[in-house]
Amino acid sequence: MKSSTMKVLHPIGGRSMLGHVLHAVEALHPRQVVTVVGHQRGQVGPHAQQLLPSTVLAVQETQEGTGHAVRVAADAARVAGAELGGDGTVLVCTGDTPLLRGETLAAFVASHAASDHAVSILTGSVPDPHGYGRIVREGGPDDTGRQDVSAAVAAIVEEKECTEAQRRIDEINSGILAFDAAFLRSVLPRLRNDNAKEEYYLTDAVALARADGHTVGAHRVEDVGETEGANDRAQLAKLGRLLNERVLETWMKDGVTVVDPTTTWVDVTVRLEADVTLLPGTQLHGATTVATGATVGPGTTLRDVVVGAGAGVVRTHAEGAEIGEGASVGPFSYLRPGTRLAARSKIGAYVETKNASLGEGSKVPHLSYVGDAEIGDGSNIGAGTVFANYDGHTKHRTVVGDGTRTGSNNTFVAPVRIGDGAMTGGGTVVREDVPDGALAVSAGPLRIIEGWVAKRRARRG
Repeated sequence: MKSSTMKVLHPIGGRSMLGHVLHAVEALHPRQVVTVVGHQRGQVGPHAQQLLPSTVLAVQETQEGTGHAVRVAADAARVAGAELGGDGTVLVCTGDTPLLRGETLAAFVASHAASDHAVSILTGSVPDPHGYGRIVREGGPDDTGRQDVSAAVAAIVEEKECTEAQRRIDEINSGILAFDAAFLRSVLPRLRNDNAKEEYYLTDAVALARADGHTVGAHRVEDVGETEGANDRAQLAKLGRLLNERVLETWMKDGVTVVDPTTTWVDVTVRLEADVTLLPGTQLHGATTVATGATVGPGTTLRDVVVGAGAGVVRTHAEGAEIGEGASVGPFSYLRPGTRLAARSKIGAYVETKNASLGEGSKVPHLSYVGDAEIGDGSNIGAGTVFANYDGHTKHRTVVGDGTRTGSNNTFVAPVRIGDGAMTGGGTVVREDVPDGALAVSAGPLRIIEGWVAKRRARRG
């Protein structure tokens, strides 16, 4: 990745790569999850425990291969009181397969548990298997690489060791394996590192299982992309596109209209209701939820935003905000955290809000900054209004009552209250409370000097 951030922590579709794998694993409701950390464990360990507090961290001080990693995991599980024993299944996954589904793992584990295999391998078929370990079945391949996919696994053969016929096999090892717990416990001490890299390979358990008279099975995943990892930014971007396509397809089948899926991005953590419309250039991130009948976009980014039923959000950037039922936002609005818009309220063009609430039916239509404010129901804030909330040291609040009308180009110097039904004149600077029903005007009388322009021109010649 050429990054100071550990590979498995890079984000994709609203979670880290590791987060996606832990989410898929958690769907199995396992008795214990062990996360093996090594390089940059100061980043990875806390992240894993934040996502899944029950996970046990196993520290692999030196990276000596996949077999060594699982041995370290077994030791950590034993210390945690979850020793690998009995008749259960142990699932081994890699941390960089963000497209992996919980349903796929459930089917894989169920297939293994229903068999007599000591080891099962999650496999897939790819158009170009170059570089992958090939799954060789009993009976082997013919000259074209075809083999009986119902046969047990005879071996995993790495690319450099393949015969010509084996190179034509398109079934590959995903690196995800299921073990009979008792067999795994017995085989880990027998793994050897007498190879070019001097590493302990977990895949050597296949040969050891067969030598012990056990069978080895394979479970083919329908979408081999689920097992694909990312080793650079280009591969991560590719997986991101695939994940986004999957997310959008799911929502469209559930009744969401996505006008242009190629320019619309929705995190896996987002929740949408039927009859939501997403227009081109929309990005929905984090814990964003959009209720039925709402329209978002075009050109809109929402993060951790609640959008009510029937609301419209156009060319807007919003974070940590609540947009009420039937409310209207945009275009070119910026809603910052703490913004709460009640039903049928309006935030118009070039308006920025922060830590502010807008009552039912109230409007801020144009060119305003509303910070640390509470605006009641049915009020209208004139164009070019600034809620001056900061005195250089402390933020202060402004309260605007119900049914209040404020003129254009106003400045409200907080802390200040403008009462129910009050009005302010254009250009007014409000520095003290305005009573209910009162008019506040701070601008002086207009001066008109007739003939001034002609005299000025004459002076200049």
